[in-house]
Formats: sequence, C-alpha cells, structure tokens
Amino acid sequence: MNIKRWLQTESLPVILIASMVLTRFHHFGDVLHLPDASLAVFFLAGFYRKKALLGFLLVLAALIDAIAIKTGTSGWCVSPAYVFLIPTYAVMWFSGRYASTFKSLNVLEMAKSIALLTVASSMAFVISNGSFYLFSGKFDAMSFINFVTATEQFYFAYVGAALIYGVLGLFAFKLSRLLPVSLVDHKSI
Repeated sequence: MNIKRWLQTESLPVILIASMVLTRFHHFGDVLHLPDASLAVFFLAGFYRKKALLGFLLVLAALIDAIAIKTGTSGWCVSPAYVFLIPTYAVMWFSGRYASTFKSLNVLEMAKSIALLTVASSMAFVISNGSFYLFSGKFDAMSFINFVTATEQFYFAYVGAALIYGVLGLFAFKLSRLLPVSLVDHKSI
C-alpha cells in the first residue's frame, strides 16, 4: 500500500470518522476517555475538501449523541439549541476549507492554519454556548453575564482539545504531502 496515496484518497475519512466515534461520548475527557475530537474532525474534513463529508459528519454526530443518551449519558445538553451545532460545525468545516489554501509546511503557513483553527474553535464555542443560553430554556433566571462567567471555565478545554487534535491532523496531512510517491509501494506476497 502507498501511504501517501492512501492519505490523499477516499480512505482518509475513515480516520476522521473513527476519531469522532471514539471520542464524542465525553466532551472534555477524563482519566479513561480522550476529549471530544469533533471540532477538529470538522476542521480537518473541511481541510480535506470533500463536500459530502460535512453532511455525513453532521448526521454521524447526531447519531452518536442519540446512542450515548440511550446508553446512559446525560441528555441535558439536548434542547432546541441543539440545531445550532450545525453552524458551530460549519464554522469549523469552512475554516478548514480556507486553511487548505495554505499548502506548504513552512512556519508562516502552519501559523496561519493554527491561528485559523484557534479563531474558528473560539467562534464555535461562542455559537454553541450562546445558542444554548438563548434557546435551551434552561437559563431563564440567569443573566447573560452570569452565564458567561459560569461557562468561561470550559473555554480552554473546548478550544484546547480542538487545537491539539487539529494541529496533529494538519501536521500529519502536510507531512504526507512530502512523502515520496514510492514510499511503501511494494506488493504483498
């Protein structure tokens, strides 16, 4: 198998899908679970530039959430605001598409990609948390300032997980472009 060709073909989404399936059940992670990779998965799917992957990943995220709730995970976050995960993930996906214009592995282009990932993750945090405050019906007695104060503690974990997964994915994808075409291109006996 040719690693470079495999990384640049339709097989790459398998890694993204597996990452979401394996991590989505626990948003921030704990001793036994990795933090949720969904934001980075949408960013890297956009970077990969396959339009059908956006819709598929949106459906997959909802399916994983439904299974998680059915098997005992709290459904507290599922409310009328849940639909705002679509623009949350769309921000990540479109940012990934834009980041794909930075083709090389040089420091400036990697810095631009990482900055874009950081800004997109921050926007995703604002969209998901702001819509939850406005439309979930769970914060009628809480002022917006108190809500911001209560949720700001989650910002660094939310954006940090996206950055770790996203930077690793960007680096791997860009490194794959540097691999010689003949790498591991031998036939199995």
